[in-house]
Amino acid sequence: MLEPIADLPDGVIGFEALEQLQASDYEDVLMPAVRAIWDRGEEVRIVLVFEQWHGMSGGAAWQDMKMGMERITKWKRIALVTDLDWMITVTSLFGWMTPGELKRFPVAERAAAIAWAAGD
Repeated sequence: MLEPIADLPDGVIGFEALEQLQASDYEDVLMPAVRAIWDRGEEVRIVLVFEQWHGMSGGAAWQDMKMGMERITKWKRIALVTDLDWMITVTSLFGWMTPGELKRFPVAERAAAIAWAAGD
């Protein structure tokens, strides 16, 4: 389940994973927000918070891959907020494959992640 993060700076969207991610999280929550940014002709600046990992369905994994490839040049900044060791490792190994600029922040630096996503 993805929960939108409220009170973010203009031009930044954010979501926190609270339960297992499902395809519907992408279709009904994440992608409408991303497409609204694209429709305005802007690049995506997003904050993703994973304090815990509850897994993702196969459909969610497919939606995640499709989302990253759609309009690949329209991703500006992705701030990943997590202390999960495996996410830190995956980010350090494969972050270069992510569209746009990706930066990982510890959970304690959530505010810094939001500021970075909003900045130039």
